[in-house]
Amino acid sequence: MNEIQYFHYPQSFLLENGKILPEFTLAYTTYGTINEEKNNVIWVIHALTANSRVDEWWEGLFGKDKILDPTKYFIICVNNLGSCYGSTNALSINVINSQSYFYDFPLLTIKDMANSLELLRQDLKIDSIHFGFGGSQGGQILLEWAIQQPSIFKNLFLIATNAQHSAWGIAFNESQRMAIENDITWGQKDEKAGLNGLKTARAIALLSYRNYRAYQNTQSETEEKIDNFRAASYQQYQGEKLQKRFHAFSYYTLSKAMDTHDVGRNKGGIEQALALIKSKTCVVSISSDVLFPPSEQRLLAKYIPNAFYFEIDSDYGHDGFLLENEKITNIIYQFNSL
Repeated sequence: MNEIQYFHYPQSFLLENGKILPEFTLAYTTYGTINEEKNNVIWVIHALTANSRVDEWWEGLFGKDKILDPTKYFIICVNNLGSCYGSTNALSINVINSQSYFYDFPLLTIKDMANSLELLRQDLKIDSIHFGFGGSQGGQILLEWAIQQPSIFKNLFLIATNAQHSAWGIAFNESQRMAIENDITWGQKDEKAGLNGLKTARAIALLSYRNYRAYQNTQSETEEKIDNFRAASYQQYQGEKLQKRFHAFSYYTLSKAMDTHDVGRNKGGIEQALALIKSKTCVVSISSDVLFPPSEQRLLAKYIPNAFYFEIDSDYGHDGFLLENEKITNIIYQFNSL
């Protein structure tokens, strides 16, 4: 069992918006052993509500003789800044006043999250990363990091992500935050504040993670009825499941961070920013993804200098990046042979 470790940065951390975190902590998990040449590092960056245990949420890719093979590679995954699985977030104690941040937790951007990972990389004295993996928000962070530090990554794997979060994606996120804000408990300095709103927010999010076809395939009725539909129960179940393992403060923080994503900001635009990437890059789309449609990945492949584009035909929508493990594995083998 690989234990969660903690990186504490005891200094002021300047955020992109000019505000400061007086200090922060990142929880991370490592697997395997770094080799003598230090050229076998794989860095995985998780999506919105995942954690540093990549063996749990990407188990289809993790294990001996799989893509994320801890017998061959030194694999690291960090709980993103702002998340609630060990890293500094809105319920953490602010060392300035010895109280939880709650609603005073500052706005984080994707760039801030990438910068926090860079500080951990320096602390671990990792000079080169053989492969960076990121999907969805994890892909956004990886992109920003690879642009900021183009000499670090030899290879990148970007799936179901984009160079700038779309108006469509921001609208979905804002609708979810509206659900949290309309929870009668939101505004209270209580770690359970907004949980009913969070349940609704997750149900809204699912509509963007899947699609019409996915719901028809998995939630259609097998008998005639006028109430208690499978699709309705599924929405309730998924909302309750997140409600039990997450909190509304981190969900709010992380969704706001996703909205800020724009690799071209202060870099002369998206095309110029992507041109800075030096890594050999695998860009993957999910054909039925309505949240991060294939057009967004085609743009990445067009402007990243050494990029190769692949598209997975899947009924799962955006969630295909977590579920289509066999197809992802085949693509990575193809990519490695190019």
